[in-house]
Amino acid sequence: MADHYRQERCLLMTLDPLHIGAGGNRLGRVDLSIVREPGTKLPKIPGTSLHGAIRQYAAVRYEKIGCAGSGQGKSIHCKSPHCPICYTFGYLKGQDGGQSGHVNIGDARLLLFPVYSLAGPVWVTCPGVLAEFDIPARVSDGHIQAKVGNEHLNLGWLMLPKEAGDFALPSGVPGEIVQRAVLVSDKLFSQIVNSNLEVRTSVSIDPETGAASDKALFTYEALPRAALLWLDVVEDDFSGKFPSTDHKCKKEEGEKEGKRETVYTDNAGETLGERWEKPLDVVAAGLKLAEMLGIGGMGTRGFGRVRLLKEEDTK
Repeated sequence: MADHYRQERCLLMTLDPLHIGAGGNRLGRVDLSIVREPGTKLPKIPGTSLHGAIRQYAAVRYEKIGCAGSGQGKSIHCKSPHCPICYTFGYLKGQDGGQSGHVNIGDARLLLFPVYSLAGPVWVTCPGVLAEFDIPARVSDGHIQAKVGNEHLNLGWLMLPKEAGDFALPSGVPGEIVQRAVLVSDKLFSQIVNSNLEVRTSVSIDPETGAASDKALFTYEALPRAALLWLDVVEDDFSGKFPSTDHKCKKEEGEKEGKRETVYTDNAGETLGERWEKPLDVVAAGLKLAEMLGIGGMGTRGFGRVRLLKEEDTK
């Protein structure tokens, strides 16, 4: 593969319920449903949602929020090839054209889904999901493989018999989750996930009265806390001109606590704490801020925070 191509696989864990709306209301169990894969009906975080949030948080980290497209007029995108934000994610120049970005951010897909059982909380996965990581796994229909429970495991409305066998999980999954992981068939996985999504009921507030609006009750669903997802980020640095010598990206020699060492500085001379040498570093910085600022809707209601668990260089 060419030198300017590089792929990293990121592992995310939801710290709060996560709602990425499918758009509009529908007739059914809930009014506001979340985005799902068309073929499997499994919830996901679309790459478009991730791309916008990561760009904004990277711009916040770099202290150039206009380069996230959040400003007006001249404050929208500096359009400079020397800006790591604009270089990484691209920009438009109106009639003058623009510059495409240097990263492709894929959808975040389910890896392990938390479910309540009579043996305590467990995390469910299936052979089809593990095959994406080149991990072979096999389980009979209507059976499970698990290290918890006795001869059967009750997963709410399902009681499934255990069968002999073991399976691996991708590196980076926390050890306590590995010990409570459960393997089910591909056929059951989607049904278990969609039957255990978090569903909440809310009401719209009338700003004039401060009370609930009449006939404004609605329900919405979300991925629960402690779900694990994965996504691939592909770097296509076709120009090879990432501004790693930028004043906030480059390393400088300085003194810290009386010792001479390498420090990273910003305009104010304060420690930046990290070095951006390539577009993937910018993406990682944005993902790390999602642990505080969140992704998706209902953020003011305590939704959306995700934690970056792992970045694996796969190419």
